[in-house]
Amino acid sequence: MTPKESAPRADTTEPDTAADVDAADRLAALRRLLPSVPRRVTRIGLVAGGLGAYWPQFPDLLPKLRESARYVTERFEALDAEVTDVGFISDAREAETAAERLRQADCDLIVVFLTTYLTSSMVLPIAQRSGTPVLVIDLQPTERMDHANFDTGEWLAYCGQCPVPEVGNVFRRAGIPFRSVSGWLRDPNAWRRIEQWVAAAKVRAALRHARHGLMGHLYPGMLDVSTDMTSLSAQFGSHVEVLEFDDLRVRVADVTDAEAEERMGLAREIFTLDDSVVAEDFAWGARVSVGLDRLAEDFGLTTLAYYHRGLGGEQHERLGAGMILGASLLTARGIPAAGEFELRTSVAQLVSESLGAGGSFTEIQALNFTDRVVEMGHDGPAHLAVSARDPLLRGLGVYHGKRGWGVSVEFDVKHGPVTAFGIGQDQDGTLAFVASEGETVPGPLLEIGNTTSRVDFGQDPGEWVDAWSGTGIGHHWALSTGHRAADYKAAAHLMGVPFRQV
Repeated sequence: MTPKESAPRADTTEPDTAADVDAADRLAALRRLLPSVPRRVTRIGLVAGGLGAYWPQFPDLLPKLRESARYVTERFEALDAEVTDVGFISDAREAETAAERLRQADCDLIVVFLTTYLTSSMVLPIAQRSGTPVLVIDLQPTERMDHANFDTGEWLAYCGQCPVPEVGNVFRRAGIPFRSVSGWLRDPNAWRRIEQWVAAAKVRAALRHARHGLMGHLYPGMLDVSTDMTSLSAQFGSHVEVLEFDDLRVRVADVTDAEAEERMGLAREIFTLDDSVVAEDFAWGARVSVGLDRLAEDFGLTTLAYYHRGLGGEQHERLGAGMILGASLLTARGIPAAGEFELRTSVAQLVSESLGAGGSFTEIQALNFTDRVVEMGHDGPAHLAVSARDPLLRGLGVYHGKRGWGVSVEFDVKHGPVTAFGIGQDQDGTLAFVASEGETVPGPLLEIGNTTSRVDFGQDPGEWVDAWSGTGIGHHWALSTGHRAADYKAAAHLMGVPFRQV
């Protein structure tokens, strides 16, 4: 099968109000101006099976099961994934052959379709030899049997659930994580759950093949932000590319005036420019943006986390201060960027981006106890695809707590369901997925060149902060669109990391 490329997209729903139509139009324009960077497509392995001892006893059974297997294959091939279907197995020896083919396919998720009873010896080698997470599905032909007219052979087409506990037991004894979906062949609920596991496989694919750029140095004193790069690579399979600001400096120096002017024209199509924007700072941000694109391409970056303090207006300080425009444009193209050297948050943004949920760099800004909302956002790069309105470029003479000056992005995440999602790290180094679902609501916002949203988590905002802080989350995370906790939980299960929800 020819490999495909998958491009990340921010979440979109069918518009049903004038505001939704405007948002859809903005998103379409953004995609036209900033095409998403292609990413390795998710690979799904598929195998169906049943107990071969039945075939000579019930000649009509196997054709029926193969028909169900063909339907399942068609459903998977309609998803945004590359499917390797190794066919139908009837005994443990055929399972070993299938396991080897699936191992070679380097899948992100293997789906085993139990069409009828089979022995666990036919499933175990597939999980063991591939080293890939396995999803067991059992989908009987219809909602229920026709008891008055069924014989044993017809009943056997409905007993795919029978071996599920057997497989679960053997997986537990073998130390293999077990997950399953039981239902019927055209069951919308079952397919919703299956597709959730496929979405989780997209996260696994994104993380396993990610190249996380880490440029500059830690913001002094932010101990929570400090991340063990080896631990991240060991647990997620990602590569961390350590970069110097000099890697950016030489690329920015090569940007021509014409290229910088073209980037300014692109920015004018995407942003509303506030009167506070200084022409010289805007031009510098555009020049840095072109250099950032080249940096990302040259190093094959999937994400970027950065910070450099600098001093006295020297070149590196100016580079660090000029990052926001270009980093926001990179994020909109599917290469999430985060300031303050926040590697775990740029990884969290990649997770939410791979689910089509956007994910903008965020921290707590203030609490509004009258309206019962948490105000959250950040200066620095923003995910333009999740903005509630045309994003604003504002000129700042001071970046709070940082060196330099320049232009910054200001917007509110589109109103509706959102999920705060971040990656914490425990005492033993274990990374954990942390999520909390809420709603972004309208209301007064600061106009200081920050992304700011008012999030209602359905409880006293002070109590929410206490519960959220107790999970081990750092003080940055991604604010993603939609209620995604179940998706993040499934992804954590595939990645073998803890999941915590507030």
